[in-house]
Amino acid sequence: MQRRSFIKKTSVASVGLVSLPLFAQARTNENGIVGHGDFKYKVNVNWGALNSQYYPVNDCHEMVMDKKGRLYLLTNNTKNNVLVYNKDGDLLNAWGTQYPGAHGLTLHDENGTEYLYISDNNRHEVIKTTLDGKVIQVYSCPLESEKYESKSSFIPTETAIASNGDVYIADGYGAQYITHYNAKGELLNIFGGKGSQMHHFDNAHGICIDARNGKPPTLLITARQQNKLKRFSMAGELISTIDLPGAYICRPVIHNENVYLASIWSYDGSPDTGFICVLDKNDQLVSAPGGCVPKYTDGKLGSMYQTLSIFKHPHDVCVDEDENLYVPQWNSGKTYPIKLTRV
Repeated sequence: MQRRSFIKKTSVASVGLVSLPLFAQARTNENGIVGHGDFKYKVNVNWGALNSQYYPVNDCHEMVMDKKGRLYLLTNNTKNNVLVYNKDGDLLNAWGTQYPGAHGLTLHDENGTEYLYISDNNRHEVIKTTLDGKVIQVYSCPLESEKYESKSSFIPTETAIASNGDVYIADGYGAQYITHYNAKGELLNIFGGKGSQMHHFDNAHGICIDARNGKPPTLLITARQQNKLKRFSMAGELISTIDLPGAYICRPVIHNENVYLASIWSYDGSPDTGFICVLDKNDQLVSAPGGCVPKYTDGKLGSMYQTLSIFKHPHDVCVDEDENLYVPQWNSGKTYPIKLTRV
């Protein structure tokens, strides 16, 4: 408790030392609100700001929240790969020096005990850990699948964990396959891969399990360069696609009836842009904080683009029980996450 108390005092005292980049001086409407329809938010660019001398970040890739309401931020700075916050933005803990390519972060409750799954680009592995960083299991390149000639061609970006403990790994920066393991780490299936057919991927960046509305679970997988979400059966069969033109989406995050996604670029892939997407239970885009108003014509969504200079390469969305959003960013000048408080 003494170490946690010290960390908290240090983080709070040092907020004033952080200077925000120009892009983070958010342009919002006259009330300081972003978003559309029922999903509107007030922007807090100071949330989670720390003294970078002690708690530096590089790329802030992803965030998850445990059942106690603690927020886990993953960064590829090996001085502290994981920063643990409370919802007020106070630092509770910091750990991790072994993940130079830390990219994907998934939390799974396994019979009452929660675990983290870290996808590391540089290590070419997925590492299962406890909430304080103890390594439990490692998933390496599936050479037994005969889809890979070397470990270096496997560059995982994200995982999804089924209720029975099965693990799905998206190789978003490698050969674009989705590998399916049982809880023991035995390879069960592999599907997808890079290609031009609809069941193929171009940047299979993110993956999650969709069990909304009491329906049988399916996989939602992003094809970022194709501006699409692709829905597959748990056995790897393509079911449908969701077109999000102009939105270069990173990973789907499901909360209640909605799907949330960070779009790292907008429209034509222009740098230093991005916005957030909120889809309803029918997979229709209903709000785009930082982006243009979603408009459908004859059932087709118009091309989306950034309209407010709030985000610079948003990479993930974490949603709390009050439906506030926490947004870590890639290549944003080593900034800490932005909080969007729902109004």
